[in-house]
Amino acid sequence: MMELNKKNKFPGLKYLSLIALSGLSVSAFSGEKVPAGRPNIVLIMADDMGYSDIGCYGSEISTPNIDKLAAQGVRFRNFYNNAKCCPTRASLLTGLNNHEAGMGNMVTMADTPIQPGPYQGFLNQNCVTIAEVLRTAGYSTYMSGKWHLGERKEHWPLQRGFDQYFGLISGASSYFEIIEEPRKRVMAYGNESWTPPTKGFYMTDAISDTAVAFIKEHSEAKKKDPLFLYVAYTSPHWPLHALDEDIKKYEGKYADGWDSVRVQRYRKMQKLGIISKDCNLSPHTADIPAWKDAEDKKLWTRRMQVYAAMIDRMDQGVGRVIDALKKTNTLDNTLIIFLADNGGCAENASTRNLGGRGIQVGERGSYDSYRDPWANVSNTPYRYYKNWLYEGGIRTPLIVYWPKMVKGAGKLTDQPGHVVDFMPTFLELSGAKYPEQVNNNPITPLRGTSLIPAFAENEIPRTQPFFWEYIGEKAMRKGDWKLVKTKNSSWELYNLKEDPIEMNEQSKIRTDIFKEMVELYNNWANQVGVREVKPKKGEE
Repeated sequence: MMELNKKNKFPGLKYLSLIALSGLSVSAFSGEKVPAGRPNIVLIMADDMGYSDIGCYGSEISTPNIDKLAAQGVRFRNFYNNAKCCPTRASLLTGLNNHEAGMGNMVTMADTPIQPGPYQGFLNQNCVTIAEVLRTAGYSTYMSGKWHLGERKEHWPLQRGFDQYFGLISGASSYFEIIEEPRKRVMAYGNESWTPPTKGFYMTDAISDTAVAFIKEHSEAKKKDPLFLYVAYTSPHWPLHALDEDIKKYEGKYADGWDSVRVQRYRKMQKLGIISKDCNLSPHTADIPAWKDAEDKKLWTRRMQVYAAMIDRMDQGVGRVIDALKKTNTLDNTLIIFLADNGGCAENASTRNLGGRGIQVGERGSYDSYRDPWANVSNTPYRYYKNWLYEGGIRTPLIVYWPKMVKGAGKLTDQPGHVVDFMPTFLELSGAKYPEQVNNNPITPLRGTSLIPAFAENEIPRTQPFFWEYIGEKAMRKGDWKLVKTKNSSWELYNLKEDPIEMNEQSKIRTDIFKEMVELYNNWANQVGVREVKPKKGEE
């Protein structure tokens, strides 16, 4: 691990006191001419947000601040995450396949015996983070939000290159408090555990306000070097918790139900150019009833109303981050990136039995999720959800804003990309060098490709494939072809250019491509240490 800056205090961070009162290829650098002067880098990620959940990608939810970034930047149509929070975060921060970084599955708890390897559940010593590398080039590094890459203190953000940190070390938690069951979640300020006040706390606002404070403090310190700021929202991950003022904005908005909203999004996406005019709308799965047959429509409507309010509040926070950059006269030389860590989530959080009786969805003490009918809307026009490796689980909106480099405001690009591409992109922009080893540990070579050509209207053919694996779900994409397999099914082959919603299976038609891709996948899986998951009894 790179040597840490031992200065953990951040005396100007006023928010915390105020709230108490109230592919397997080496990195390919583009050679594209980059403007003089290294940019600030602000990387913003939503949690469990679907492909069509923001306005500039087809949603009816109000996201004016994110939409403005898109109107002055570039939107990617073919960008990928890893279908699950921890694997995505590992690849995003290291530029490696998540197995190579030690995150083949989810984090392991602090009291769990360590079992080193691809599934150890925290970042290993054979990788470096973006923060660790950028610090060698003089960047100040800040993070506000959800970490979820190691529960033990020795694996927290300040031990992985961040100068300052505030946020949720663990996964999902209440937005109003830290919940204790079925295990205690951990929040931290710097290197110390932190407990939110009993009143006046809302997680999304805490993340936004702290990000703003970091920008202000960096500016007030008159640091000549740029900053890297990673803002990892927990919104709109369950539990469904929102503020009344935001919930009221969406009163009656979803009374017509999921069938109607999904069709409206589909048509808007075509109009915006997010999907082509000849892209079909995938049918929903058999377990989703037609809205006219749904029971308890009032409750279902409330769930989506709260979900929309959560995204709305996150967008307001993004607006405050943008305003802070304006006020410090750094916006024009700041690269801002916005994306999501996986597709919309079909999980039923109420099975955890953490919600109090008689408490309305959205309020403190409730614990619910919007489930598969609305997750299907979030992932319009694609099939399936978070955890699956169909397009609905792994395709994310990606917005890139940087006036000095992005050419053609409001541009849409078909350039394929993956979260492993951020590391080589930031290396090229910063002039930082990727190390060969750290503390005598060999470093795994980078797997991504710089995205800079796509910023400058110079899309480049993607030669290396993308690979995925998560608890037995498997997939790869090479060119227009996609191979995908669930843990209880056979391999399927799709041509994403002709069939982006993955409905026309081709394995028995294009046997040459199918055979080549299966072999490539198996070689990759062996190389990164994929662990085979056996089907459940009776499902062999």
